[in-house]
Amino acid sequence: MITTEVADRVYRLGHAFVSCYLVEEDGRLLLVDAGLPAMWPLLAGALREHGRRPQDIAALVLTHAHFDHTGVAARVQAELGLPVWAHPDDFALAEHPYRYAHENPRALYPIRHPRAVRILAAMARAGALRVPGVSGLRALPPTGALDLPGSPVVVPTPGHTYGHCALHLPGRDTVLSGDALVTLDPYTAVPGPQIVAGAATADSEQALASLDALAATGASTVLPGHGEPWTAGVQRAVEEARARGAH
Repeated sequence: MITTEVADRVYRLGHAFVSCYLVEEDGRLLLVDAGLPAMWPLLAGALREHGRRPQDIAALVLTHAHFDHTGVAARVQAELGLPVWAHPDDFALAEHPYRYAHENPRALYPIRHPRAVRILAAMARAGALRVPGVSGLRALPPTGALDLPGSPVVVPTPGHTYGHCALHLPGRDTVLSGDALVTLDPYTAVPGPQIVAGAATADSEQALASLDALAATGASTVLPGHGEPWTAGVQRAVEEARARGAH
């Protein structure tokens, strides 16, 4: 199986330690995040697996515009004609996915956390060094539900990037947290709920503050951009991430 149902009609598509999600409703699909370039054939396989066609995808929503979440964004926009949604504060980053703000020098992390080398190497093999920019994005509203499969509610969670947004699926008791809260940090290889290391986070203090917005969803299931789904409730995940703090 290419996908795994990780919440009610929400399917995880994972590759190279990066997760994307397909949200299904009445035969239509919403793609949340766009992984790395190697995700393209897997996305096609996932559609076949579910008996769907590319035209059944209504849109792509980016939780944020880092290169490991925009890998096939330009391609689905150009070849499938899909609208791509993101927060306006991440539009410039989407066009230039390697010009991202970060607090700490990235080069030190493989030295301090050698277990992460295999993660970073897998991401590189999946195309992390050759992600094209994407423009012509649609602006996510600051709050409220989108008229897309699953009726996702936008939850602004800035800090990892300045325009980061999570998506809450109230009817499915699930929040797609993107990288506002992960259960595996690609830069340290440390598992468990946490914010991402300063190697790729613009403002860790703001990222920790944004955990309040995730907790307010009250969701039972948290689906992160990196790491395994969390099913012990968002409140507990947030508590553990706060205890871990910035790193």
